[in-house]
Amino acid sequence: MQVKAKIYRPAKTAMSSGKAKMRYWIYEFEPVVKKSPEPLMGWNSGGTLEQVQMKFDTKESAVAYAKTRGVPFEVIDPEDRMRKPKSYAANFAYDKRTAFSRFTTPRYMMKPQEGDQ
Repeated sequence: MQVKAKIYRPAKTAMSSGKAKMRYWIYEFEPVVKKSPEPLMGWNSGGTLEQVQMKFDTKESAVAYAKTRGVPFEVIDPEDRMRKPKSYAANFAYDKRTAFSRFTTPRYMMKPQEGDQ
């Protein structure tokens, strides 16, 4: 049975805004056998090759490693995020296009309404 590898760049975790763990490329093998529970203990068992995960600095070095070993591989390129550059001061601009409501504006910034004391 021929194993297949996949080469990809990991996604940013939802719990952080940094990109530190996105700088390297991961080379790992796809599952060969279906995981099935072991009859005695009930643990899921699979191939040990699934546990192998290697990190490379560049995509080219990961591809070169796969080619020298003769392993078929698939490269999954990351999708680029579209970010609009904005400054910190834009959060407090008076000409924002989002509407301020009475319920989201702090009390000290609101104009007194009729009936308010």
